[in-house]
Amino acid sequence: MDKAKILLDLQVNELKEKGNRALNANNFDEAIAAYTEAISLDNKNHVLYSNRSAAYAKANQFEKALEDAEQTIALNPTWWKGYSRKGAAEAGLLRFRAAMQSYQDGLKYDPSNAALIQGAEEITSLLIQNVTSNFNTPMDVDPQPHTAEPKKSEPPKPAEPNVDEMNEEERKKYLAKKEKEAGNAAYKKKDFDTALKHYHAALEEDPTDITFHNNIAAVYFERKQYDECIKECEKGIEVGRANRADFKLIAKAFARIGNSYRKLENYKQAKVYFEKAMSEHRTPEIKTSLSEVEAKIKEEERRAYINPELAEDEKEKGNELFKKGDYSGAVKHYSEAIKRNPDDPKLYSNRAACYTKLAAFDLGLKDCETCIKLDDKFIKGYIRKGKILQGMQKSSKASAAYLKALEIDPQNAEAIEGYRQCSISYQRSPEDVMKNALGDPEVQQILKDPAMRVILDQMQTDPKAAKEHLQNPAIADKIMKLIEAGIVQIH
Repeated sequence: MDKAKILLDLQVNELKEKGNRALNANNFDEAIAAYTEAISLDNKNHVLYSNRSAAYAKANQFEKALEDAEQTIALNPTWWKGYSRKGAAEAGLLRFRAAMQSYQDGLKYDPSNAALIQGAEEITSLLIQNVTSNFNTPMDVDPQPHTAEPKKSEPPKPAEPNVDEMNEEERKKYLAKKEKEAGNAAYKKKDFDTALKHYHAALEEDPTDITFHNNIAAVYFERKQYDECIKECEKGIEVGRANRADFKLIAKAFARIGNSYRKLENYKQAKVYFEKAMSEHRTPEIKTSLSEVEAKIKEEERRAYINPELAEDEKEKGNELFKKGDYSGAVKHYSEAIKRNPDDPKLYSNRAACYTKLAAFDLGLKDCETCIKLDDKFIKGYIRKGKILQGMQKSSKASAAYLKALEIDPQNAEAIEGYRQCSISYQRSPEDVMKNALGDPEVQQILKDPAMRVILDQMQTDPKAAKEHLQNPAIADKIMKLIEAGIVQIH
């Protein structure tokens, strides 16, 4: 039984449930953070991406919702919910035709699914109303908010104001606004050259508006001209500060600088600017971006610290102190060696030996588990584990560890001796065994289980049956409990 895998699954499930509770309470930021942490532990779990997609969608972060929906489908192409998530995200982005296709793709796998059918019906009505519109609004270039087609009963739009009747300042701001609107229209069509011309023209008319700098920076970002994007945002921030711009616009500029540095893989600088954006205006999206780059920085630092040669030096220092009986000092050197070379199972085995001497059995056991996970053929890991479990008075589990060692090397003297000692510890009088069993409700419940009775009888008549039943984690756990109680013995 892979306890490390079980513990990991439990941790992932706890984070998923935490995210579900937050999502149900409309705490989208908390839900996204919980799902993100769960994904960092299990990035092959399609349900986690599906749940995070739902959280992003409810937080109106539809681009990210779409990315997670697509990842859900990639991991499980026949699961209807991935297509439902994708359709919802595309609908949120006003990509109605794409949303319709996603719902139809999902119905290929589950033709009677009510959620997919309802989604397709809703999109059908929206397509009829908006069939000639362009809904693919890139990034956040301050586009005009999407509204439904005006009803026939609505009054006609007011006539354009007369520029000749405006004063100089009003005229410039009006002309700047018209240039920005023309730039936004070109941006939506990905005609970036034309968009830049209009945004620069808007700046010439009104150089006090940070929005125009932000829009120019958005074009550079789309073109992957990240250095130019950063410079333009810096200009915009300077203009915004001087003209007391809305703090949300300044936060947007800082966040875009952060995203540019992230694209350049300069995560430390990205972190600086996401933090500046948060100081201006906290949003779930910026907080998530900050958490993601912090994780990148941590991983970079971990990788940069790895040095097998220095790890070997630290191991030798630890060995010297271990020989002298300075186990605490040895632990420090082995720990440093592990940081320098975290994939070497021998280092964990050595530190586990120190923890055993210090009677820190829980820490030693954890190192043994890591050691075995890194190399399941490393016999020393099982022997160390057996000795620690003996120290913890868990003879049956210690015996199982020694048996694993003997599977690798049947002649290993340490494993043979450890197993012999564990066998001796089982030799208690039947009266003592029964007394202990009757006092343990868990043991009584196992013995009353008809299925377990059959299994126990089978194990008595067929020695190979024990090994087969131990392959089932649930049965193995019950058998181990009976071994510890002395009711079952392995010979």
